[in-house]
Amino acid sequence: MRRALVIAAKDLRLRIRDRSAFIIGFLVPFGLAGIFSLTLADVDEEGDIQVAYTVVDLDGGHLAGGFVDLLGSLDFVELGEASTVAEAERLADGGEVDAAFVLPEGFSDSVGAGRGGEIRVLVDPRSDVGGLVARSLARSFAGDLDAVTLSVATALASGAPPEEAQGLAERAGAVPPAARLDRDAAESRTLSTTGFFAIGMAVFFVFFTVEFGVRSLLDERQDGTLARLLVAPLRPAWIVAGKVLSGFVVGVVSMGALVIATGAFLGAEWGNPVGVILLVLFGVASAVAVTALVATLAKTPQQAGGYTSLVTVVLGLIGGTFFPISQASFLGTVSLVAPQAWMMRGFLRIAGGGEVAEVVPSLLVLSVFVVVTGSAAVVRARSLMGR
Repeated sequence: MRRALVIAAKDLRLRIRDRSAFIIGFLVPFGLAGIFSLTLADVDEEGDIQVAYTVVDLDGGHLAGGFVDLLGSLDFVELGEASTVAEAERLADGGEVDAAFVLPEGFSDSVGAGRGGEIRVLVDPRSDVGGLVARSLARSFAGDLDAVTLSVATALASGAPPEEAQGLAERAGAVPPAARLDRDAAESRTLSTTGFFAIGMAVFFVFFTVEFGVRSLLDERQDGTLARLLVAPLRPAWIVAGKVLSGFVVGVVSMGALVIATGAFLGAEWGNPVGVILLVLFGVASAVAVTALVATLAKTPQQAGGYTSLVTVVLGLIGGTFFPISQASFLGTVSLVAPQAWMMRGFLRIAGGGEVAEVVPSLLVLSVFVVVTGSAAVVRARSLMGR
């Protein structure tokens, strides 16, 4: 083991002298994460959406009043009132409001009698977001009214007196929904743009950072120094272990520095430190194993560099390091063959407020990558040394 450490230390000194580890392992990913986060800084800022609506309440009933109260309770809605439909149309067409809601006369009575009701939405054609939100709010409220209408219609069909319909409608409208979105919990699980790109760049570039380890075997063979190592009192396993260890150390230091720097200077949230450390260790190990296997398939250092770069870029793209991958899509299914995808899944989950236990599946899959590709890489590396 001491001999393997000596070989690893020698490779680390060579790597540090040419400064490539610092450039590829830290400077480039940190710079790109900063550029992406600055460019897309406005995408996830809270409070960007602010809409202006007006309501024409021609009904005056309790259900119409409930809808008006709902709109007034939304902090992103600036709510006004119009007395006529013509005034509401003028405000919407003139761009003074994003949308106007018209609650017709007899709206509450119609719903209470089990006949349903209609909410008209007049949208400013120039307000895409405001109009979309207005329609969504109207549909959501209409969904609640459907439940009221169904309750009343069912009661009337079963023989309940019509005079009890109004009271039944009020009681049905007061029943809370079966499930509500916990906005506080949802927001706490939302990752910022800065956090996503900090994680993505760290995961993407660590595969470039670690690939020099086993690839240096090809350099040693080309320069003639590998033959000297083989005639020395060294086991081939020690040589391979030293090469692998040097790449692993550089990868861990690189990702660790990025975690600290992006958190301190870019404001990226990485989440539970224990989960982050485990993901870094397992992720770097899988990166070393995969790139080592690819490098051993080449005959020259130049080929090895080309092979590993191609595989790293392709796996990085399908692994979602530059853009989110939907797990329901075809690309989301294909991405599961990339260790980057499992690293991203684990890091995003822990950064979104997840517990350490939630990243265990990612750790297990990364372990499989390490065992399978690492074993194949060791066999290939021994063949490179003629042993």
